[in-house]
Amino acid sequence: MKSEDIARLAGVSRSTVSRVINNYPNVPEETRAKVLKIIEEYNYEPNTSARILAGKSNNTIGLFVISISENDGPSKIYQSTYYSTFINTVVDAANTVGYYVLVHTIYSNKDYTKISQSFMQKRISGGILVGNEKDSDTIKKIIRMGYPIGIVDYDVGEIEKNKLNNSGVIVVNSADFEGTVEALNHLIKLGHRDIGIITGRMGTYSGKERYRAYEYVLKENGIAIKPEFILRGEFLKKNTYDEVKRLIHSKKLPTALFACNDDMAIAAMEVFMDEGIRVPEDISIIGFDDIPMASHVKPALSTVKVPVYDMVTQATEALINNIEQGTKTFSNFIYPAKFINRDTCAPRRTDK
Repeated sequence: MKSEDIARLAGVSRSTVSRVINNYPNVPEETRAKVLKIIEEYNYEPNTSARILAGKSNNTIGLFVISISENDGPSKIYQSTYYSTFINTVVDAANTVGYYVLVHTIYSNKDYTKISQSFMQKRISGGILVGNEKDSDTIKKIIRMGYPIGIVDYDVGEIEKNKLNNSGVIVVNSADFEGTVEALNHLIKLGHRDIGIITGRMGTYSGKERYRAYEYVLKENGIAIKPEFILRGEFLKKNTYDEVKRLIHSKKLPTALFACNDDMAIAAMEVFMDEGIRVPEDISIIGFDDIPMASHVKPALSTVKVPVYDMVTQATEALINNIEQGTKTFSNFIYPAKFINRDTCAPRRTDK
């Protein structure tokens, strides 16, 4: 069925059908309802190519998951609970308002061309980026070109420094610094002074913020940072297994360990269990994100809760609104991160 068939059945012109499909405001409500009824009855789908050529939205957004690490495997993001939740939420939020999602993975710097190519080839009307590494010039270039973009986990200071706050970019972050401070202060109140950290990727904003908070809290409390207690996890389970085993073999353990995400915290717990080291009796552990598994592992993981669903829904809905309305106003959203105390923290043993 073609648009002229819809026009004939509804008793209107083809241009009227086009205005209804593209949601133009200058259509009488009675006429709009009549056309929409025919469209629904006959399951009419507008020709996407024609809409693109006419400069209209193709009702598709791109989701670009950036994960650049020397140790990443090709399926890394799909093994991450955080990323799988992120992807599912974007798809659900977009589908609710009739948008499709194309998921792209970026594992190397050359993969960044996927973003600009998707826009230039008009395969997408907007894009969401997550896991951004080292303030890529490609991202700044895309923002400057005026494409509708939503970015999760990005330093807002970079927007201002590069004079990009007159663009329509949407930035959504969690209060990672404050959440980390709350978690570490909890460990200090329990008497811990030897506190280690399993770091995330330092090329990401979240990785930098969580480590910055670690340095800040220890310094504020007069606690020396011990290099041997800094484990380079890179947000990866495999790295965490290797780093925790190295720590155990050094024969000197911290009394508490803060992991920059839950996957790493749970990986550390598995290694400790295999080595006969008890959590929390021998070592306290805190994670970050509050993934679903965090409350189901034994012992249940103390963590910092990040409202991932709310953040991702906000980014998706704001992006689609910008696409629909042609808005080019800079938006910045910050969601709270709150410490959740469960079973993996205990007072420091007096014999340690």
